[in-house]
Amino acid sequence: MGEAAAVGKSRREQVLETAGERYGTQAEYPWGSSPNFAVLRHAGNRKWYAVIMDVPRERLGLAGEGKTDILNVKCGPIMAGSLAGQSGILPAYHMQKGNWVSVLLDGSVDMQTVEMLLEISYDATKSKKPGGSKAAGPRQWLIPANPGYFDLERAFSQSDVITWKQSSRVAVGDTVYIYMAMPDGCVRYRCTAIEVDIPREYADKNVRMKKTMRLKLEHRFQKGRLSREFLRSYGVTAVRGPRGIPNSLLRAMEAAEREDGAAQGE
Repeated sequence: MGEAAAVGKSRREQVLETAGERYGTQAEYPWGSSPNFAVLRHAGNRKWYAVIMDVPRERLGLAGEGKTDILNVKCGPIMAGSLAGQSGILPAYHMQKGNWVSVLLDGSVDMQTVEMLLEISYDATKSKKPGGSKAAGPRQWLIPANPGYFDLERAFSQSDVITWKQSSRVAVGDTVYIYMAMPDGCVRYRCTAIEVDIPREYADKNVRMKKTMRLKLEHRFQKGRLSREFLRSYGVTAVRGPRGIPNSLLRAMEAAEREDGAAQGE
């Protein structure tokens, strides 16, 4: 991401955008007591490759008051040692200091270096597959939609195929569950991705996109059945962007769909 394109965005926003565009990753916010702590993890092995935290400056040994954003990345002991003492790079906060470092996201480290370290951490934490990697099977995604911006029910009543913003590494054949934000507050649709990575530059006050995908409706859940409370019971506290689905939640949603089918005599 060029610096010119990033004008007006915080370093945190730039990192999260890079993670989405380059690695198909959306941040997770697993700690209610620290709502601004964001975890970036691999879709496959679920390992963290980066963590963004807002930390009091005094805890980092920095002058001044208030909090500052940091990015924790894994780079191995050799690189961690060589980075020690460089402006804006500190021993890892709350992580294994021999393998991880904390990068200040206050502008003291240029974005090119931040992205380089993010890529190193991504590679250092991905699955190692001896003998070559096998092709991955279809994946399952949970994505948000805002009923205040777009009437999905009307769109699906007109056609079972829609074009939708793509901001993750969805592949053809992947399953996409659509969570409708409040006032609905529930998962309403299960779709299959039938075309992906369609170039589409668009931006307005509500949405910004660079590519789209085509989704085919496979199942419509009863409104309120897969509610926010239902998702929370399986560890999903928020759907802020495309994300993977815990296996336990996936099994529960599949069971709910089977029950729908039985009720309808399918």
